[in-house]
Amino acid sequence: MRTLALLAACATLAATAQPPDPQALLAAQKEAMKAFSAMNGVWRGPAWTILAGGKKLELTQTERAGPMLDGTLKVVEGRGYLPDGTLGFNAFGVIAYDVRTKKYAMRSWAMGQSGEFAITPTADGYVWERPAGPGAIIRYTASVKDDSFVEYGEYVAGDRPPSRIFEMNLKRVGETAWPAGDAVPMR
Repeated sequence: MRTLALLAACATLAATAQPPDPQALLAAQKEAMKAFSAMNGVWRGPAWTILAGGKKLELTQTERAGPMLDGTLKVVEGRGYLPDGTLGFNAFGVIAYDVRTKKYAMRSWAMGQSGEFAITPTADGYVWERPAGPGAIIRYTASVKDDSFVEYGEYVAGDRPPSRIFEMNLKRVGETAWPAGDAVPMR
């Protein structure tokens, strides 16, 4: 009887130690990433940001976003052009969903800095935050509806009211096959 109980316990442990089905994980990731599908495409419009010294910098902002790895990731590149046409800002981000934790994360690189940040989809966009010093954050809130992509950033510290430090108002200017569209073929 003990042997039978031991065999049953070992079989249960072996069954629970099986790795998860990769196809099920991929399907769950792909489904979760649909929350960001409205971002797909090419966008352009006016933007502004407040620099460290308090000066307002106006830019023409462009964004391009598309799926990667069969829709399990969202890849985004943002470029801010100065009035003379030179590049004043460039950022790159990858948004992913972790099936195990049921959380979204964005890994981003911009202006010599990088980080991984929680990002939360909303009914029509997303919200994410990054640290901005002791007791402070910058919260970014976006709305992507039809052909409009609006995002603003607010500096939030202590009990003070949030202070808007960034805003972009973009219009869809086209579709894109980027980044997955130009994959290297087998031959």
